[in-house]
Amino acid sequence: MQLEINGNSIETDEQGYLVNLSDWTEELTTALAEKDDLKLTDAHWDVINMIRKYYLENGTALAMRAMIKLAKTELGKDKSSSKYLYSLFPYGPGKQASRYAGLPKPTGCV
Repeated sequence: MQLEINGNSIETDEQGYLVNLSDWTEELTTALAEKDDLKLTDAHWDVINMIRKYYLENGTALAMRAMIKLAKTELGKDKSSSKYLYSLFPYGPGKQASRYAGLPKPTGCV
């Protein structure tokens, strides 16, 4: 698939994950969210930036349990439950947040 963002053609796989991770931009994230009828807030960006940082440092995308554990450390206990993360990313925090962050689909996410 191809996405057109600010005059640039961005290649994704059939599920919407970037083929070239270096194509990620904040504008791409905003466009993907709009496609899902989701308005991004600072809370969304906190999670997106947290998992991007983790991926860049560790080379792996986070599955849900690991994301909750990292959120507890990085964002605080009140922002580290699956209920909270699903309130931000209703199509699945692991999959949807990773797609928005320009990361590969996390292993363990079907």
